[in-house]
Amino acid sequence: MVSMIANKKLLRLSPFARRCIKSIIHCVALGYIVWLFYAGITDSLGADPVNTLLNETGIWAIHLLFITLLLSPLAKWLKSPAPIQFRRMLGIYVFVYALAHFSTYILFELQLDMTLVLSEIISRPYIIVGMLAILLLMALTATSFNLLRRKMGKRWQQLHNTIYAILPLALLHFSWSQKTFWQEPIWYWLVGIIILIPRVKHGLSTFRRKKLRQKKLQEKKLSNAA
Repeated sequence: MVSMIANKKLLRLSPFARRCIKSIIHCVALGYIVWLFYAGITDSLGADPVNTLLNETGIWAIHLLFITLLLSPLAKWLKSPAPIQFRRMLGIYVFVYALAHFSTYILFELQLDMTLVLSEIISRPYIIVGMLAILLLMALTATSFNLLRRKMGKRWQQLHNTIYAILPLALLHFSWSQKTFWQEPIWYWLVGIIILIPRVKHGLSTFRRKKLRQKKLQEKKLSNAA
C-alpha cells in the first residue's frame, strides 16, 4: 500500500492509498459541512443556529488553511512528495468553508438586505478583510487546475503564493470579529506565526540572492564597459 524507495529514501503512496486518503478527506470535510447545514435547517444547532453556523464554518476554514499550509513542511520533513498530493483538494475545501461562512452571514444573518449589507461593511471593516481573503481564495480555486497552471506559467506560482497573505487576513478577520486578539485568537496567531516564519525566511533569502545576482550583473556590465 505504501512503498519505500530505498535509494532515495522517499515515501510514496500507491494509487489505492491515495484514493483512500482522498475519500476520507471528502467524507469528513464535505460530510461535516452538509451535517452543519442540515442541523441548522432542522433546528438542531442550539438557541442560535446562525451564529453556530458562522462560527463553525469560519473556524474550520482556518483549520483547513492551517493543514493546507503545513503540507509543504511535512513533505520536506518526510522527504516525500506524498503530502503535496492532497494540497489542492484541501485548499479547495478552505474556499468551500469560507464561502459557506460568507453565505451564511449574507443569506441568514442579513437576510439579503443589501442596504444592511452596505451598512455592515461600513461599520465593521473586518468584513472587508474577510471578503478580500475570500476573493483571493476564489482566484486560487479557479486557477488550481493543471490546464490553467500550464497556461499561466510563472504567474501561477506568483498568484498561489498569496495563500501566505490569506492566512493573516483570515486571522485578522477572526480576531477583529471577536473584538480581541487575546483568549482564543492568540492561539491561532501563534500557530499562524509558526507556519509563516519559515516562509518569511525563505522569501528574504530569495530576495537577497536576487539582489546579489543583480549586483554582480551590474558589476560585470560596468567591467565590460570599462
